[in-house]
Amino acid sequence: MSVHAWLVFAGFWALFVTTPGPNAVNCIANGMAFGLPRALWGVLGILTQAALFLTLSAAGVAALLATAPTAFFWAKLVGAAVLIGLGVRSWRAAGKPAVAREVSGRSIYGRAFLIATVNAKSVAGYLAAFTQFVEPGVPVWSQMWVIAPTALSLTALSYTGFTTLGALLGRLAMAAVLNRLVRRGLAVCFMLYGALLGLSAVAG
Repeated sequence: MSVHAWLVFAGFWALFVTTPGPNAVNCIANGMAFGLPRALWGVLGILTQAALFLTLSAAGVAALLATAPTAFFWAKLVGAAVLIGLGVRSWRAAGKPAVAREVSGRSIYGRAFLIATVNAKSVAGYLAAFTQFVEPGVPVWSQMWVIAPTALSLTALSYTGFTTLGALLGRLAMAAVLNRLVRRGLAVCFMLYGALLGLSAVAG
């Protein structure tokens, strides 16, 4: 990959991971609920999903998925249902007093991995990366030595930033009313992303 191609890819990926979506909302919610150190388990979950998708994309699974519209349709509907369900659950929880909860790092990690995996934005991003930025005629795995570290580093920086923002909001939103409003706002985002994902699947 040339320097120019790398700069274009890095710019695309930076925009991809900093555009607010379900992953960003989950990171903010984790930061608010658990504080920065523990909430970083969520970032690790996103990075695991990113590493997995990068590997699968390089192996051609993403291209295969693009040629199987029926499978992609049902995957998007399942993802929509998961996001809406998380939103409804978060909305209900926002009505209760915010209390410190003992949640394991494994639970935070698993939830973040699930949200990242069912997120259609992730699939679209990896498809775009591997159809637009992988140079034809050059072995894919040799290009991965540049693509993977760039993508994972930018992903880690972005979602660590969202998690830190959530931790700061958690400190500022100590009043019960403000805390409830912020948490319900995040819940609405989950439901909205899920509804848009479902509508895009049906429209497609």
